[in-house]
Amino acid sequence: MPQGADRILTTHVGSLIRPPKLIEFWRAIEDGKPYDEAAFAACLAESVVAVVRQQAETGIDIVSDGEFAKGLNWAFYIFKRLSGITVRTATAQEMADPMASMGGGRDHEAFAEFYAEYDAATGLAKRLGNRVVVNGPIQYAKHQVLRDIENLKAGIALAKEKHPSLAGFLPVVAPASALPGAKIEHYKDEESYLFALADALHEEYKAIVDAGLSVQIDDAFLPYMYERMVPPMSRADYLRWAGLRIDALNHALAGIPEERSRYHICWGSWNGPHAFDVPLKEIIDLVLKVRVGYYSFEAANPRHAHEWRVWESVKLRPGQVLIPGVISHATNIVEHPELVAERIVRLAKIVGRENVMGGTDCGFAQSPFARRVHPSIMWAKLKALVEGAEIATQTLWGKRAAA
Repeated sequence: MPQGADRILTTHVGSLIRPPKLIEFWRAIEDGKPYDEAAFAACLAESVVAVVRQQAETGIDIVSDGEFAKGLNWAFYIFKRLSGITVRTATAQEMADPMASMGGGRDHEAFAEFYAEYDAATGLAKRLGNRVVVNGPIQYAKHQVLRDIENLKAGIALAKEKHPSLAGFLPVVAPASALPGAKIEHYKDEESYLFALADALHEEYKAIVDAGLSVQIDDAFLPYMYERMVPPMSRADYLRWAGLRIDALNHALAGIPEERSRYHICWGSWNGPHAFDVPLKEIIDLVLKVRVGYYSFEAANPRHAHEWRVWESVKLRPGQVLIPGVISHATNIVEHPELVAERIVRLAKIVGRENVMGGTDCGFAQSPFARRVHPSIMWAKLKALVEGAEIATQTLWGKRAAA
């Protein structure tokens, strides 16, 4: 992944709002209705080319396919790429169990009236009402990632005619977030299951970097599980749970070049209270154990914007780069470029200007059907990110960013 020798580069977390025509196809697919597969493939390829071009024209340096090729959502797309699992409706007992349910947590308990309205409006309750069962050996069965790679590379190749330095990344799921709450029937224990899952996910990671792209590992469930587990469980219980999953992720990353890999965490992307999020300082040691070169994290939303001070006492290894969210996906307010620059400069003065990129807190649409802001606002926010990075470049290097 390119690193700015003399300017602040920009990227984002990956997921962008899908165009209406593509959403129509995904709705038919997820509802099990007949659809024209060739027309869907053509629409997907055309949509990726268009969104890559728009990112490049906005000024984003490292672009994605918008996660346009993923059904269900950013994590559960993997259900259709693995063998050895089945999905069934969760029982009432499972829905109440923090280790079995895909939803819930202290935020939902404290703000029950809000979430009753919110989950109904977003359709989240429907998507979280399932239980994954591991009933056979986990294997990477459907190499749909090759289609995703091909579409993104085609879009980048066309956009490079006007933007020759453009680079690309694909976001994929981490072991902790791939099958959360899964019931393990096939493997003898949790560790055996997690490392088998890591072996399967490694195939997806490797295919991406082998194609010349960077891979981003998305892991929202790693921080999110804290507010579901503690209490009734202890902080030590959570750290054991999370540590095993970090070990599995590093197993999946074996042989993946650090300079071509990035790790993204968030506290769940929904625009709710987040009053019980685990503080970054409580998990930063775990996060930095992940063997990647780039770390993407929320730093713009009001619950975590103050946590830039964590980096005053945490030291990066040589070559590690931070990608803080300097714009939020969760509000319709468009950040002022000078605020964006302030956030970048503040962190750059702590860890070094060469060790910071400008990024987003999270994706703008966690599934084809769930968007956080209007598309016009999304692009305005990304433009503010680019303009803020240009101001930060002028501050940090004493010159304007190269065109």
